[in-house]
Amino acid sequence: MSRYIKLDQIDPEEQLLVRLCWACEVEGMTQADAAERFGTTRLRVNKALSEARRRGILRVSVDSVFAAAAQFEWELERQFKLTRAVVVPSPENRLSVTPLVAAGLGAHLGEVLSDPNLTHFGMSWGNTLNLATRHMQPLDRPDLEIVSIMGGVSRGSDVNGYEITTRLADLCNAEHSFFTAPLYAGSPESQALFMDQDVIRDMLEKIRSCGAIALATGDLESSLLVRDALPNGVDPADLIAKGGVGDITGHILNADGELIDHPLNQCVIGLSLDEMAEIDNVILAAGGLHKTPIIAAALKRGFVDTLVTDENTAAALLETNGT
Repeated sequence: MSRYIKLDQIDPEEQLLVRLCWACEVEGMTQADAAERFGTTRLRVNKALSEARRRGILRVSVDSVFAAAAQFEWELERQFKLTRAVVVPSPENRLSVTPLVAAGLGAHLGEVLSDPNLTHFGMSWGNTLNLATRHMQPLDRPDLEIVSIMGGVSRGSDVNGYEITTRLADLCNAEHSFFTAPLYAGSPESQALFMDQDVIRDMLEKIRSCGAIALATGDLESSLLVRDALPNGVDPADLIAKGGVGDITGHILNADGELIDHPLNQCVIGLSLDEMAEIDNVILAAGGLHKTPIIAAALKRGFVDTLVTDENTAAALLETNGT
């Protein structure tokens, strides 16, 4: 609809901005063609479009169920200084959050594992990572090695690291290796003995060589860790009383991203979180509002490079961070 101009003069700068916007965004012209049409340079067209957006002359409306997710990806990256955020829409049924986040992770892993420069990829364990392998297309990467990065649990399960590592390696036609140790030692003293073994040192060195690793996380009420992996005599209520909000590879964190003061954190057999931070691309995949505190804790600690989550959790994380 036409609007009447209020002054009896023309603003040539704004007129050119609008002409360039219309040419590129409505008529579909390239910036080079628009520059030729209006006798200017491509650089000037690019700057004009940016200026038009800044002034509100050019506005973009995206009408899709994925629109909010795309917006949250940019906001998460800016607020938490992430290399990449992958956000999927939140379902009406909260029980479907994990399958959707897993689907998002599976698609993202397809991109990551296709990189020929990646020769070692580390895989944690958990339901999200397990389901993610079911959303991946097969790859042919015989030069790639999939490395399990956590000790195992005695109870056999599809969400154990051994099974997930094997399945992902099969999907990629890749080699694979296991971290053949329990997740926790019986005491800090026995943990030190484990960590001093040649086989453990060699395996940890291989994990450190990974160009990327994928992690999951859980709270301290209903997670895989609580169900299958805590040592006898360790009560989740005690961990919560110490300020624990969840775990990353068996390390129990408080809301500020610090390790809680509990002997369990001295019994973990594996990379420390500080060592993990030295890996180029640490991918954390987790969704659901009940996981917001532990995801936020991991982001505050600063070792996560890529986050895969759902819209509702993304919004809660941004609100927690004061946006």
